[in-house]
Amino acid sequence: MDRGREYQIMSLAVETPPAPSLESGIDADAYDDADVGGDEYRRAELEEFLETGAWDDAFSQWADGTGMTEAEFAIVRDLDLLERFDFFWDDFADRVGYHAPGLPEDWKERAIHPDLDSWNAVSSINAGLTELGQTVCDVLKADYIDWEAEYEAPDDLPDF
Repeated sequence: MDRGREYQIMSLAVETPPAPSLESGIDADAYDDADVGGDEYRRAELEEFLETGAWDDAFSQWADGTGMTEAEFAIVRDLDLLERFDFFWDDFADRVGYHAPGLPEDWKERAIHPDLDSWNAVSSINAGLTELGQTVCDVLKADYIDWEAEYEAPDDLPDF
């Protein structure tokens, strides 16, 4: 046991923003951070789940443990970053995939927000958005999605 250290669980006390709208015409494989099997992303169904409670559930869960500050979250809202989330079904992996928005490396040169003034804040925002995306995926898969993956692996795959 580590005595003498205090651990603080952060919590973000903000109103839950509206769920993002999912764009059906975007190829999820076009994202640098996603490798998706299949091309049926089921965004309409996922968006309905988000609108009927999944987003609220996930956001509340994320906000209870995030390290993002209210000032950093204000920047997220000002820049409409939450609306840039994308969620999609990855049939091959039997999971919900996501693309999280983020602040660019040249944020300072571009002066994208007057209150954004440190790499620490940029890192906190980018990490927080990634964590929110994963939380949304976990909530969708655990509590909302009732379909099975349609992908069936070939019979001749080697056993490892």
